[in-house]
Amino acid sequence: MKNKQKFIHHLGNTFIILSLVGFFYVFSPILLAYLVPPVVKEITAKTGTFITIPKIHAQAPVIEHVDPWSETTYQAALKKGVAHAKGTSLPGEKGTIFVFAHSTGLPWELTHFNTIFLRLGELEIGDTIEIIKNGKVYYYKVSDKKEVEPSEVNYLLQTKKNQLILQTCTPIGTSLKRLLIFAVSY
Repeated sequence: MKNKQKFIHHLGNTFIILSLVGFFYVFSPILLAYLVPPVVKEITAKTGTFITIPKIHAQAPVIEHVDPWSETTYQAALKKGVAHAKGTSLPGEKGTIFVFAHSTGLPWELTHFNTIFLRLGELEIGDTIEIIKNGKVYYYKVSDKKEVEPSEVNYLLQTKKNQLILQTCTPIGTSLKRLLIFAVSY
């Protein structure tokens, strides 16, 4: 009987330890984004498009011309960086630039790019966003932020206004609403 109690005791401790290890494995990308934010490096690439948001230590390649209506297409793009919505402008062009990314994702799929917009909600009016396209830097200043319903896609369809819109899901880890950050060139 004593051996059986010992086995149950060790089995219980093993489950506790495995649960803790699993918890830290699942949430480590999120914890690291706050505790040890990635270093924002100077981008020296002469080709390609990249976004840098210094305040939240976010930096990633921008995958251009991604179909925002095709989940398969944008999910594949978001594994490599943040997505630029097909049909919207690019830096240096007139009109709305629309860029979107995850705030987080499924634990077994979390990568640096799945959490690139994790801290997007921390941006405030006046904060700076940089987009580098083919070696040229474009600067934007946050002018507004809103939470909207997922069905409110009018911001993606109104592309005449000269602005940058960043989008991610909110609250973190859900797809209940969309957080939109609006910025203007300066």
